[in-house]
Amino acid sequence: MAPKIFIDGEHGTTGLQIVTRLTGRTDIELMSMPAEQRRDPEVRKAFLREADIAILCLPDDAARESVALAADAGTRFIDASTAHRSHPDWAYGFAELSKDQAARIASAQFVSNPGCYSTGATALLAPLVASGLLPADYPVTINAVSGYTGGGKQMIAQMEDASRDDAITAPHFAYALTLAHKHVPEIIARTGITRRPIFTPAVGRFAQGMLVNLPLHLDLMNGNVTLSALHAALSAHYQGSDIVEVASVEEAFQAGRLDPEELKDTDRMKIYVCGTEGTGQANLIASLDNLGKGASGAAVQNLNLMIAG
Repeated sequence: MAPKIFIDGEHGTTGLQIVTRLTGRTDIELMSMPAEQRRDPEVRKAFLREADIAILCLPDDAARESVALAADAGTRFIDASTAHRSHPDWAYGFAELSKDQAARIASAQFVSNPGCYSTGATALLAPLVASGLLPADYPVTINAVSGYTGGGKQMIAQMEDASRDDAITAPHFAYALTLAHKHVPEIIARTGITRRPIFTPAVGRFAQGMLVNLPLHLDLMNGNVTLSALHAALSAHYQGSDIVEVASVEEAFQAGRLDPEELKDTDRMKIYVCGTEGTGQANLIASLDNLGKGASGAAVQNLNLMIAG
C-alpha cells in the first residue's frame, strides 16, 4: 500500500513547491484537506494521525502543535520550520552531512528540514570541521544573498506589488543586523563550530536562487592549508553525491562572476573554492535554489529516503 503523505500548510510557498514536486507520483498517496475544512482543528488532527508521513510547512508554534497531535499515533514528520532544527532527538535533514546521515534520516520518526541559508553554510563548514582543517573555534563569517521567495508570501507581495504601503523598493538589502538570525543556532548545532558566527543575510530582487559565502584566512586554520587542500577535503566529502557538486579548481578560478540564479528550479547545490593560491585566503561559495535544495527539494529528498528506508 502506498504511504500516505500529508502536507500541513500546503498553501504556503514551501508547501506549494512540495505539492508540485509530488503531484503525479504513483508511489505515494498525497492527502489534502478540503478547502472548507482547513481551519477545523479536529479535521487537521485526523489527517495528521492518518498520515504515514506529515510534512510541516508551518510557523514554529503550529509545527510543535502538529507534532503533539500525532506523534503518539506513529506519524513520521518532516518539519520545514525552525522549531526542531537544533533538537538533538530530530535527525537533521541534510543527507550529505556525513556518510551515515542519509541512513539516519531514512529510519527516523522526526526529521528537521534545514533552513535555506543553513544548508549552504553547513555544506561548507561541516566537512572542514570534520576533516580537522577548520578549528571548531574559528571566527566564522558568513555572508549570503537569497531570492525574495525565501521571505514567504508577504515578502513576495512586498517585492512584486509596488502599490502596497509596505512595498520594498530596494534592489538588494541586508537584514538581521542584530546578528540574531534564526538560522544561527542551527548552524552552530549542526556544523561542529563552537564560536558564534557573524552571519549577514541579504535579499536581492530576484525570485529564486542563493549564494552563501564563507571567507577564510588560511593561517588561522590547522596545518599548512591551501586552496587545493580545501578543494580536496570538500571533494572527498561529497564524492558520489548526485545532489552536491564541487566545481573544479579551474572552473572556480576562471569564473568571472557567480549568478545566484544559477541553480534556479533545481534541487542541487554547487560549491566553489575561490581565491589565488599563495595569498593565504580562500572564499568558499555554495550556490543553490532557496526553494530547491534550500527548502522544498530537500523535503522531498528526505521524504524519498524515509519511504525507501
